Amino acid sequence: MCRWLAYSGTPILLDTILYKPEHSLIDQSLHSRMGVETTNGDGFGIGWYAPESDDQVPAVFRDVGPAWSNRNLREIARHVRSPLFFAHIRATTGTAVQQTNCHPFRHGRWLWMHNGAIADFRRIRRDLALAVDPELFLDMEGSTDSEMMFYLALTFGLEKDPAAAVERMAGFVEQVGHDHDVEFPLQMTVSVADGERLWGFRYSSQGQSRSLFYSTAVETLRQLHPDLAFLREVSDDTRLVVSEPLGDLPGAWNEVPESSYGVVEPGNDQLHQFTPQAA
Repeated sequence: MCRWLAYSGTPILLDTILYKPEHSLIDQSLHSRMGVETTNGDGFGIGWYAPESDDQVPAVFRDVGPAWSNRNLREIARHVRSPLFFAHIRATTGTAVQQTNCHPFRHGRWLWMHNGAIADFRRIRRDLALAVDPELFLDMEGSTDSEMMFYLALTFGLEKDPAAAVERMAGFVEQVGHDHDVEFPLQMTVSVADGERLWGFRYSSQGQSRSLFYSTAVETLRQLHPDLAFLREVSDDTRLVVSEPLGDLPGAWNEVPESSYGVVEPGNDQLHQFTPQAA
């Protein structure tokens, strides 16, 4: 499995989140506390939106080595500032360790990353692939179930209604899985963004999803921890969604409920039930 984080809010240097916290994502690449594997060293990636960009097409940097020793990642993180970015560390579930299999995945202005797996993916992969829009299929580069989920969601309308498209994707994966006698086809925590908003999803067919947390409102954290300089530097709209907490700060983290999704956007965070739908 994998670990990931998504940040939205005041533009900050990436290393503020990637390296500096007590249990940062870089620390998690070696010492994950809640993942299936302790070590997540089968590649990594970051995707970020530039402040005040006109086209909102994100930049992506991915590599096949472990995040903890990559000097280029350290260099980029010290100099890139962004209001919305993704970071992902990979532990493969069977597909090749190659750059095109590293997250996040990008299509136009959209970013996607995933932790989890489609059960028996090798066996049902062909049936899933045949449902991807032929025009979109040409853009698929890797061999992961995660990228397949992304392109199925795009096929089912991600650009018009992200939540409904992900629900249709999940419903379709479960339908195909059940057709092949797979008892619990899907395990996922997913984040997707369009440059202005981000969505975080937590769901599994078995009802025992991988861990996912969101940060407490900044104004509440300022009251709990008035001495923390970081909280004085970011806006009230700043929010993090993470596979596991970045530290042990009391009151800072809240578990995303089972079978639910959240929407993070300026002034209007929302939490909803997630229910797979027929595609």
